[in-house]
Amino acid sequence: MKSTYFRNSLLICIVMITISTLARSNNPPSKIKEEAVTYKADGLTFKGFIAFDENIKGTRPVVLVVHEWWGLNEYTKMRARKLAELGYLAMAVDMFGDGKIAANPTEAQELTKPFYQDPHLAKSRLDAAIKKVKGYPQADQGNVAAIGYCFGGSVVLNSARLGADLKGVVSFHGGLAGAPADKKLLKASILVCQGGSDKFVPQHDVDVFKHQMDSIGAVYTLKTYANATHAFTNPDATKIGKEFNMPIEYNAQADKDSWDDMKAFLKRIFGK
Repeated sequence: MKSTYFRNSLLICIVMITISTLARSNNPPSKIKEEAVTYKADGLTFKGFIAFDENIKGTRPVVLVVHEWWGLNEYTKMRARKLAELGYLAMAVDMFGDGKIAANPTEAQELTKPFYQDPHLAKSRLDAAIKKVKGYPQADQGNVAAIGYCFGGSVVLNSARLGADLKGVVSFHGGLAGAPADKKLLKASILVCQGGSDKFVPQHDVDVFKHQMDSIGAVYTLKTYANATHAFTNPDATKIGKEFNMPIEYNAQADKDSWDDMKAFLKRIFGK
């Protein structure tokens, strides 16, 4: 009796393993294609970065990635690759033009200063990138979102408040001040991922942002991650903080949690 039971159980296990193996064979691993892309706006040439999974057929939602104040570097490209692995057509955006990279905080401050002074400039640069990526045959033109880190978070939030044609935006440890909320302009849903110990974004800015969003009935979520500083998603943040005497450091748990929150957000707004 017992031998029959164990034999039947073994057969069931073999069948389940076989089914699982067949299912995996019908879903080949990602084959990420990467390519540089150039486009023009405001009389400048921009050097972006595209990534997508060649094994996915047809169109798929688009997610743009806006860099930190350092410029479009390898960290930004890494995020684009990770989005491509999730099944999106990802584009890392060059906000400064000609692929400029800042070597230190002083240079970064000079490069980003015009965008903080004029949020419309940031929107025009992001609009140019949106137009470019929508030209790809893989792009689902009705499903476009943007995410941004630090400076990039400020860019995507301001662009959304100024009416950028986006379904949603995600800001990771980005600045919250800038363009005022306008119910007539804001089309995007918003996810803000902030560090609970971010010394660059004062509580006053958080309170004002929430008040503005609530006043126009915006669809938004603001998540706070305990013990996370500014730049908490960047694995190099601790090293950079020590080099330039900045109160930033990497927080692996907050990085994972915020990325998971972003994934859930994108699934919700795209409906897939």
